Amino acid sequence: MRARLSGALRWRERAGAAAAVLVALTGIAAAPAYGPLATLPMSSTMAAALGVLAAWPYDGRRIAAVTGGAGIVSLAATTGVLLLGEEQRAHTSATWMIGESASLLILVVLVVRAAPVRHALIAAGLAGVATPVLLLRFGLGPPTLAALAGFAVWGLSAALAAAVGLYLRSLDDHRARSVRAARQAQRTQLARDLHDFVAHDVSGMLAQAQVGRILAEQDPQQAVAAFQRIEQAALQALASMDRTVRMLHDADDLAAGDWAGRTPLPALTDLPELADRFSCSGTAVVHLDVDARLEDPNDVVPREVAATAYRVVVEALTNVRRHAVTASRVEVTVRRTRSVGDLTGHGLEVTVTDDARTGPAPAGHVLGGASRGGGFGLAGLTERVEALGGTLAAGPYAPHGWRVAATMPLAAAPHGGDIRPVTA
Repeated sequence: MRARLSGALRWRERAGAAAAVLVALTGIAAAPAYGPLATLPMSSTMAAALGVLAAWPYDGRRIAAVTGGAGIVSLAATTGVLLLGEEQRAHTSATWMIGESASLLILVVLVVRAAPVRHALIAAGLAGVATPVLLLRFGLGPPTLAALAGFAVWGLSAALAAAVGLYLRSLDDHRARSVRAARQAQRTQLARDLHDFVAHDVSGMLAQAQVGRILAEQDPQQAVAAFQRIEQAALQALASMDRTVRMLHDADDLAAGDWAGRTPLPALTDLPELADRFSCSGTAVVHLDVDARLEDPNDVVPREVAATAYRVVVEALTNVRRHAVTASRVEVTVRRTRSVGDLTGHGLEVTVTDDARTGPAPAGHVLGGASRGGGFGLAGLTERVEALGGTLAAGPYAPHGWRVAATMPLAAAPHGGDIRPVTA
């Protein structure tokens, strides 16, 4: 795609250069008939406009230099007409003047849109002043109402061209701000993903290292197996970091709408492997229960919902390993549920419950998902779930343990939609 775009741009530049040369030659050829002070300014300004348009987008300073040069040429031609007294000859070539003024107005639009402010003011000022001054080529007779009206109309045309350029400049600035905001959102999302997945793998490595240190003295064979699991977790963490760094390098080339499509998202089918890795890397065993209806190929779960559900499970299991070291069993349930007041609407309910008898709540996590600080962990997942129209709750679960529960609609829902909350 980039090669095709580059080839098209080169072809356009060559075509524009050829057209500019043709216009310049036409002005030179017509000089004997209409006079060089009429044809050469028009051909040079039109060649400049064609060259800038053909090479667009162009460096702003170069556009300012070309536009300022065209304005100086036009002003010099007008001065030459007045000094040499060739007003009548200029009058017979009014068509050339119209083409010259149109080219100057095009250059004013382009330079105001693309050039730095100081350069744009100077270049647009020269070209803008040159536009109404063209009328002086008809002579310096006594000021009349028609002459003043003509100056006003041509001056307003230059002002209108500058206004159009300012409007296009504002659109470009807005687009640039939107792109920067999208890139920042991408980087924030990548940081959250790095927290969700790498932290899970690193915590598994820590648990296995602690177990391996004990088994190294008691059962060397099991210690070797523990070290193999550490190696696998480390490789997974490195792969996640490699993907994150690669996506950060590619972020400048991705539009906001394309990023989600280019980034591989986890799905509900990845949950069994996640549960097995967690069970193998610690003392707690994960029991996974996924609603059979969700495995129906005709029952498609939106990928944003599936990816968020997977991240909820990852974060909950990571917190179990960090803060519930006494847990021996973790129940992970993924099932359909109904939205309140809607007989046809369905949601996805994800619950992760451990049986730890002791262990405080993770720092910054508040019952009901009210915590908003930090933007990572359950706080970040709360924002993510609510953006999909769902709710997330985390808190103690009777008779003992901790539960994280999230409910998200499977169909489009407004922000903060009426989804049945899950209580402990």
